[in-house]
Amino acid sequence: MRVARRGTLCGALPRWRRGSPSIRGPGRPVLFWTQTSVNLNKPPEPRKRRADHIPLIRSLGPGLITGAADDDPSGIATYSQAGAQYGYGLLWSVLFTTPLMIGIQIVSARIGRVTGHGLAANIREHFPRSWLYCIVSLLLVANTINIAADIGAMGDALSLLVGGHSEIYDVLFALVSLTLQVFVPFPRYAPILKWLTLALFAYVGTVLVVHVPLEDLFANALVPGTWLQGDYVAMLVAVLGTTISPYLFFWQASQEVEEQRATEGHEPLRHAPGQARAHLRRIKIDTYIGMIFSNLIAFCIMLTTAVTLHAGGVTDITSSAQAAEALRPFAGEFGSLLFAAGIIGTGLLAVPILAGSAAYAVAESFRWPIGLGLPLAEARGFYSILIVATVLGVAIDLSGVDSVKALVWAAMVNGVIAVPIMAVMMLLAVKRAVMGPFVIGRRLKMLGWLAVMVMGAAATAMFVFMLNGV
Repeated sequence: MRVARRGTLCGALPRWRRGSPSIRGPGRPVLFWTQTSVNLNKPPEPRKRRADHIPLIRSLGPGLITGAADDDPSGIATYSQAGAQYGYGLLWSVLFTTPLMIGIQIVSARIGRVTGHGLAANIREHFPRSWLYCIVSLLLVANTINIAADIGAMGDALSLLVGGHSEIYDVLFALVSLTLQVFVPFPRYAPILKWLTLALFAYVGTVLVVHVPLEDLFANALVPGTWLQGDYVAMLVAVLGTTISPYLFFWQASQEVEEQRATEGHEPLRHAPGQARAHLRRIKIDTYIGMIFSNLIAFCIMLTTAVTLHAGGVTDITSSAQAAEALRPFAGEFGSLLFAAGIIGTGLLAVPILAGSAAYAVAESFRWPIGLGLPLAEARGFYSILIVATVLGVAIDLSGVDSVKALVWAAMVNGVIAVPIMAVMMLLAVKRAVMGPFVIGRRLKMLGWLAVMVMGAAATAMFVFMLNGV
């Protein structure tokens, strides 16, 4: 046995450590202790901070998926109509809303991760029930109409690609979406959503196959159109409501909760502040990349229709599938098919998120068991809302209702109801009773309240023009 030297602390000091177990008798481990030495002359090795480092690819999740879902087929139709009708006149809005979108989505994600509950659950606990029921009801109606428009656009796009009846494709897409959500476990389902975001690169490819006059682009992309036109303001509100949509707030907050519950050892940050640094950094990176990616795709869609349809005199687009068909004379067969394929990919991503965000909001409002990580038998109420919203969307398509006109109204409704929802989120995010030590800082406060004011001003202007008949 080694004996420590006397008279100095710079030598090797003894330290006892637990040794390996030995077996004495059948099945009876005996622990023994051995003595080792510690050399104080050797500088201590730096501690590895694994919790503070998350690889980039693993950092991408709820934020990336949420941003990609923003460019759903109904959003594609809105951006296509904006580009066809006003050319470059609304491109500035996509650039302007990017930092606002980043700020408000980070706020929603932080509320979910810090509290361990979604937005509806937090609103239920800290605001009057009448506010909660009004917000959730409007969200459910708007999401159902969006689902109808998205499924209809996917059916039309597949019919454009391979022929056949779009109504049959509508039903098939709804069944595929419901099967993935109800029967595929969340740890397997989340990566599927992440890979579906790649479908959006179809719109980058579409820009590359059309001719974009760069001089006109740089000269007009940052210049707003005619503000004194009621139609222009209404389209601006629709673009804002498509870009900054309430269902995105509810979805990203709920997905942060889902991921926290699905990962062993992870807790709400209020109860595990040691995990905060890594996860707040991950949320920031994830949301920045997701929202910039989302608005880049929106910019590409609007630019494509501006330089093709608007320049060719086509100024009225009633669906994303019609936009794909109308592109054929200007962008060629490949550009048209690429645009249509993107509609299907984004629809497969967006429909589950629209239905899921409605289910999260309703289930949290009534304290039902929630989560895509739960089996059907344990969360019947949650899955019932998800199924009903999807089935109603298909029923709207099959009934012959003009889902495109309903879509424009849904986008405007989103733009209007986003204002009180964002205001409530900002109030939640600065309350220590909700966020503990993780209340948002000055920068997020500025971005969040600026988003509230911009959306509120646009919605007010739209109502003023509508009342005056401008």
